[in-house]
Amino acid sequence: MKTGNPFGYNRTSRVEVFLTAHEEQEIVAAILEAEKNTSGEIRVHIEAHTRSAHDERAKEVFHLLKMDNTKEENGVLIYIAVNDKKFSIYGDRGIDKVVPDDFWESTKDAIQEQFVKGNFKKGIIDGILRAGEELNSHFPWHPTDTNELSDEISKG
Repeated sequence: MKTGNPFGYNRTSRVEVFLTAHEEQEIVAAILEAEKNTSGEIRVHIEAHTRSAHDERAKEVFHLLKMDNTKEENGVLIYIAVNDKKFSIYGDRGIDKVVPDDFWESTKDAIQEQFVKGNFKKGIIDGILRAGEELNSHFPWHPTDTNELSDEISKG
């Protein structure tokens, strides 16, 4: 799990205005694109604030969204707390069993690089596509794979 604190922006940070409806659809399209090459499942969750540690909240949301029910235990959650200006990447047990400790660094860096510029949609999309590439190396897509989780952005 990787956590970042890259939000260097001044715009209103409420969840409702963080992304437009069109931007959300572009993110969903990126999830579909990333999942074409892997059996892994990727989701994005956005909420305003958490009183928990961000990595702990990501883990909690991961379980609330039932992302721990995938066949290969290879779900990935990109969790964003807008008002807190933080994000976290949480991967399931199956991923942790087969990847090196720094596995999510490039995904975190891709997101953070764009977030510090205020490019939130691009950061999320870059992170999704990078996560898909990373997952593909350990969990390639097979013809019998099914989409086990919703690709829609969840909000809290």
